[in-house]
Amino acid sequence: MTLTVAQLAKYMDHTMLKPEATSAMIDKTVAEAREYNTASVCINPYWVARVHKGLEGTDIATCTVIGFPLGASTTTTKVFETNDAIDNGADEIDMVINIGELKSNNDEAVLADIKAVAEATHAKGKLLKVIIENALLTDEEKRRASELTVKGGADFVKTSTGFSTSGAKAEDVRLMREAVGPDFKIKAAGGMHSLKDALAMIDAGANRLGVSASVAILEEAKAQTATV
Repeated sequence: MTLTVAQLAKYMDHTMLKPEATSAMIDKTVAEAREYNTASVCINPYWVARVHKGLEGTDIATCTVIGFPLGASTTTTKVFETNDAIDNGADEIDMVINIGELKSNNDEAVLADIKAVAEATHAKGKLLKVIIENALLTDEEKRRASELTVKGGADFVKTSTGFSTSGAKAEDVRLMREAVGPDFKIKAAGGMHSLKDALAMIDAGANRLGVSASVAILEEAKAQTATV
């Protein structure tokens, strides 16, 4: 696949999820996203209104995280967080599944959790990505979580929070692609620091990349050639 730098930027959810993020750091992330025209800016829910305002006049989405990073909030809490975030200006919701229930083979609970958040998100015309946290799962659990994400009515399945023992791996993206089929969308997130890392995820089947190193990756792409 050949991508222009501009096309590569539209794969990227430019991310600032650090707990110590200040308003200045958030504003810098927004300014960078505007400069490079990324797909979205992904921030914690507290910052949604600020980011939404900062992105006015662009087609860059405001993305936020729900039940983050552990996934162990109640479904009621996740739905409340989702509605609050969308009311504050969020366009895309990245929720964490109930990892413990998945590992307990309680697929009904996992599915109900996803469905509830999907319904809340879609009722307001927004997009849902479901984080399954691959670093904590066996291959069988990754497949099952990916299948439950599709069944739950989400729009994307996402590899990682970036806050566990490792981030995205190309082999996991390939496994997820096999599980969800050719048309369902996948977001790879965490651990990508170079152009090589980003392209490996896209080659493996990712439709979106969650990266805090967007600027470095896009500058590397610019430096190499006008196309990558």
